[in-house]
Parts: sequence; C-alpha cells; structure tokens
Amino acid sequence: MITLYGLSASGNCYKLQLACAQLGIEHAWEEIDVTRGENLSPEFLALNDRGKVPVLRLDDGRTLSESNAILHYLAEGSPLLPSDPWQRAKTLQWMFFEQYSHEPCIAVSRFIRKYLPAQHPRRASLEALQASGNEALAAMERHLARLPWFGGETYTIADIALFAYTHVADEAGFDLGAYPRVEHWLKRVMQQPGFVPMRND
Repeated sequence: MITLYGLSASGNCYKLQLACAQLGIEHAWEEIDVTRGENLSPEFLALNDRGKVPVLRLDDGRTLSESNAILHYLAEGSPLLPSDPWQRAKTLQWMFFEQYSHEPCIAVSRFIRKYLPAQHPRRASLEALQASGNEALAAMERHLARLPWFGGETYTIADIALFAYTHVADEAGFDLGAYPRVEHWLKRVMQQPGFVPMRND
C-alpha cells in the first residue's frame, strides 16, 4: 500500500485524496502539520529534502513530491490521464498552468488571509495576488466557454488539479460569481463518481 504525507487543509494535498478516492486507490495517510514545523523534522526531510507536502512513498521506499507529478503517477493507465498524446498534452498544459499561474496567486492569497495575522507584512502583496488570480480565473472561464473540461471532452486530473484551490477561492477573497462557467464546472466536478470533500479545518 502506498503512503501519502500531507496536510488535509492544503489544496495540493487534497488533490491526491480526491484522485485516490475516484480511482479506488487504497493508501495510508500521514498527517503532517506544517504549522507546527513537522515538515522540517529529520524524518520528513528524509522523504523530501525540500520540506514540502505532499509526498508519496511506495512500499519499496521510493518517494515522489510535487502534487501534480504525484497526480500524474497515480492516474497512469486510468481514464483520468488520457492515452491519446494530444489530449494528454492538453491535460498537462492545464496542470502546468495551475502550478505557474493559478496556485501561486489563489493558494497564496488563501494562506495569507486564512492563516496569517491581520498586521502581517505579507498582506501587502494581496492586491497584486488578487489581480493575477482574477486573470487565471478569467482564462479558465474563457476555456470553459469552448470545452466542458480542462483536458478536453472528459474529466481528467487537470480538473482535479484546478478544482483543489478554485473551490475554496472565496477564502482567498475571490468572487466566483463573476465566473459563472467556473462555478458550473465546480458543481460538475462535485458530481463525479467517488468525489470526496476537502477537510478544511
């Protein structure tokens, strides 16, 4: 059985819980509380020397980090990762977008607003993060005017990757009401077989 190490309230970690539920992958879950520095313990750094969650550990001891790389590994050979080279590349395109243009704005805004005190100096960056996050949401809205899912015509791990932080974007200060297609897409993701909610506490 594989083991996943992560923080349940993290969108990057939730991606893997959702994928495992929808793929029927049995796994052990080890909660790592990054707010208490558990990710910097010698034991965890032996798994990922960058000290970041999530991490996947196989029975043979091999480890893999970076949430979307783990998603790709878990979905190999399943309908969530298209076998057609073009559709697979389009799926990866949106997963790269999620990590480069989406997560750094929406997830970071959520972290600052939800976990840092009101007078924290990082709050000065919120205005710029909000502008970039709204650009990412607008790009998603335009895409969904043409295709139902981010991999194309079918639900894929690109949708899982983008769902994780988009569905809690209100906690980051974003008004999803301005993006009706994104809102409808979120509802459709939640209707997919095997869907499980994020533990957000």
